[in-house]
Amino acid sequence: MDVTRLSTRRDVFRGIAATAAALALPRPARAQTAGRIVVIGGGFGGAACARALRRDNPALQVTLVEPKTFYFACPFSNEAIAGLREFEAQQFSYDKIAAEGIAVVAQTAVKVDARARTVGLADGMSLSFDRLVLSPGIDLRFDALAGYNEAAAAKMPHAWKAGEQSLLLRRQLEAMEDGGLVVLAVPAAPLRCPPAPYERASLIAHYLKTHKPRSKVLILDAKDGFSQQRLFEQAWQELYPGMIERIALSQGGRVTSVDPATNTVVTDFGNYTADVANVIPPQKAGRIAEIAGATDATGWCPIDPVSFESKLVPNIHIIGDACIAGAIPKSASAAHAQAGACAAAIVSLMAGKPPEMPRLTGACFNTVAPGYAFSLTGVYAPREGLYNEIEGGGTSPLDAPREVRAREAETALTWFGTITADTFG
Repeated sequence: MDVTRLSTRRDVFRGIAATAAALALPRPARAQTAGRIVVIGGGFGGAACARALRRDNPALQVTLVEPKTFYFACPFSNEAIAGLREFEAQQFSYDKIAAEGIAVVAQTAVKVDARARTVGLADGMSLSFDRLVLSPGIDLRFDALAGYNEAAAAKMPHAWKAGEQSLLLRRQLEAMEDGGLVVLAVPAAPLRCPPAPYERASLIAHYLKTHKPRSKVLILDAKDGFSQQRLFEQAWQELYPGMIERIALSQGGRVTSVDPATNTVVTDFGNYTADVANVIPPQKAGRIAEIAGATDATGWCPIDPVSFESKLVPNIHIIGDACIAGAIPKSASAAHAQAGACAAAIVSLMAGKPPEMPRLTGACFNTVAPGYAFSLTGVYAPREGLYNEIEGGGTSPLDAPREVRAREAETALTWFGTITADTFG
């Protein structure tokens, strides 16, 4: 075990907890006159950006557009699915954000007129803006997997947008007989939180080991490799021997279609009938980004990495899962870090000054059993039009003793408490 490396990683985690995923955000110049900023999307990107804008320049008129009155957090939702955490602990309101002078509009944005600088809402009203921030997260590509659509998701939940789908998956696991098969279909990249499917498989295995020990988890994967693979596989061998099987892309793991009527998942090399089928389809940027004209042929949003302004539409900034951010993975930590940098850039631009060069850090924690977690941290800076990883990050060591894994589990809880407090108050 490399003690120096562990100490360095511990220092990184302390910095993450203290700053909620931002090593160093640029200090913005103050605008001389008030401006109107509309932020669409109330997750870790949008809500944090709205608060940062108000903190950086209280003269700004900031409006947050989010149809839901509560946000259901994806981090730690896998623990809730596995019965290790109450779903109520994942819910956060916008009350404290509104109390800070941010106008919170509980409506769906349905139109963006970039030339007129207006946002149309589902109720027919419109909002004017000087700058618009889009943080719409992901949409699921229901057209990308034969047989899988919104109706099929009621039988074969994706649970990739936390909330009702997460609860449905948990109930299906609880109703399954001992000896059943849980099939988890994982799409190719890019996707929200790349290690999360494997964390989910781990925690489902923990639930089964505790309550239904004759059951198994089968991962059908459209990729050959994945983030922190050696750490996951080591944990599976240690904690769940013989319970988790993964079929990679080169072994025939790519799912080509599903049949909800029989709960069958089909690959190029075989059919698998599941007792519980968790089908995660391919993804793209949230719909409002496409409506705004900010998505390219990939379905995601190209941005200037310094200002987060769209490369396709002026005066519109995109943060979080929807943007093409190079080496930065799509995660809550990344969205939150981007939120602060984007807010700083907007305040500088509104003051007629160029934004400073951002330097962001992100952390990804994975829990594979109660008191057993590991992580990946990264430090990123713009280079050649995208974010690239620079020195300062790292991953948990292999073969670490259990007390190290337990400390990382505690650090993960601290991180979650810090980032949710900074985002939602």
